[in-house]
Amino acid sequence: MYGLTPFTIKNMTLRNRIVMPPMCMYSAGTDGVAKAFHFSHYTARAVGGVGLIIMEATGVLPCGRISDHCLGLWNDEQAEALAPIVRACQEQGAKMALQLNHAGRKCEASVPAVYAPSAIPFDEGSPLPHEMTEADMRETVAAFRSAAERASRIGFDAIEIHAAHGYLLSEFLSPLTNRRADGYGGSTENRCRLLLEVLQAVHEVWPAEKPVLVRVSAEDYEPEGMHPEEMARVAALIRPYADILDVSTGGVVPTPPASLYAGYQVKAAEFLRQASGLPVITVGLITDPHQVEEILGNGRADLVALGRELLRNPYWVLNTARDYRIDYDWPAAYARGFKARR
Repeated sequence: MYGLTPFTIKNMTLRNRIVMPPMCMYSAGTDGVAKAFHFSHYTARAVGGVGLIIMEATGVLPCGRISDHCLGLWNDEQAEALAPIVRACQEQGAKMALQLNHAGRKCEASVPAVYAPSAIPFDEGSPLPHEMTEADMRETVAAFRSAAERASRIGFDAIEIHAAHGYLLSEFLSPLTNRRADGYGGSTENRCRLLLEVLQAVHEVWPAEKPVLVRVSAEDYEPEGMHPEEMARVAALIRPYADILDVSTGGVVPTPPASLYAGYQVKAAEFLRQASGLPVITVGLITDPHQVEEILGNGRADLVALGRELLRNPYWVLNTARDYRIDYDWPAAYARGFKARR
């Protein structure tokens, strides 16, 4: 079964190709510090057999959090709270990645101001963001660098830079939200400039042997927005600094996909896999092992992320192995519970 086979990138070998994608839990303290909930939440999926767990969007600055109850990583107290979660999940066989984020104009935390490439609000009910100055951008790049350094000290196996879903780096990439007339706006290369600066800064402190993932929105669902063909050009620009593309869509503007169905984002992932030559993660309402097998078996993606399904069923991997009568490495303490039903 393809989904339960190992996958190696750089020095990281996953026990299978099932990924828990980053999903905001909005359960941290207002100080951005993880709580007991986070320990239980992530270790349950590690015990359940997930190959790679990508911890939820973690703000690199106070104004980079999506809400007052999102995780942060701009100080050592926040780092110390994440360390035991990472160790416990690794002890259960999962590899751990951390998604680093700046919320940009979609910040709803209690901060004096929100920032974006251009002074365009997300919707009618959103605040007018401040157009970032070069000093603001330098501070942001430095914050990503510092957070990556802390993530390395904690012991994460990989990091993911969040450049999707209409958050800051995604806002710079999309022509819908980036109307700048300087070197950070206009052409694809200019709109990609801040993301490249972040990646370059991260690589200064992140171990060369560990992977760096980049999450992108390949489609804005608006005629004048980002589409997979232009995202392929972005992928070519960041390829020297990215080891895996985590391919999603939407979120830049309120426009939804024309239709939602299981695997609705797989085509975009497949396109970017072929265009970039990078391994890709695909995601999007995928729940069924047969669909996972089709995606992986036909080379449409390298890894499959199950979001809502892993919220419902933390033991998806173990249950799938049991249901398909696959001899699998069961947690010793639980083996009799799974094997008894084979």
